[in-house]
Amino acid sequence: MSRAVAPGPEGAREIIDGGRYMTLATADAAGVPWATPVWYAPRGYSELFWVSYPDARHSRNLAERPQLSIVIFDSTVTPGDGQAVYMTGEAAQTTEGLEVFSARSVEQGLGEWRDLNGPLRLYRAVISEHWMLGEGADKRVRVTP
Repeated sequence: MSRAVAPGPEGAREIIDGGRYMTLATADAAGVPWATPVWYAPRGYSELFWVSYPDARHSRNLAERPQLSIVIFDSTVTPGDGQAVYMTGEAAQTTEGLEVFSARSVEQGLGEWRDLNGPLRLYRAVISEHWMLGEGADKRVRVTP
């Protein structure tokens, strides 16, 4: 990605497919928010996978409260030309989908993931809604990639 992406299904697909990092927004049981970037692998546009430590703050938050927001943005364009995909959904630790994560890792030259026998665990977000910003301040456009 190196040009501004227009809001809409095609733009959302381009950003999700072309991105490497997404920002997770979680909250603990008391509602205290936390945001963190993670490297991700999409399965289509309704599931996103990442690995993390179960004792990381965002992982602990998801164990208490599975609802989250996610943003994937194109940071390759000049300020003012950027676009992002905003998502809501639920996430949890999973044992399914390692092949998706591994394939994306290999595709990006990071190596194969065969198992998670160490301290890292696989997480999956199931996305319920996608938005992009249209013209003007906070004019969200719902998209279905």
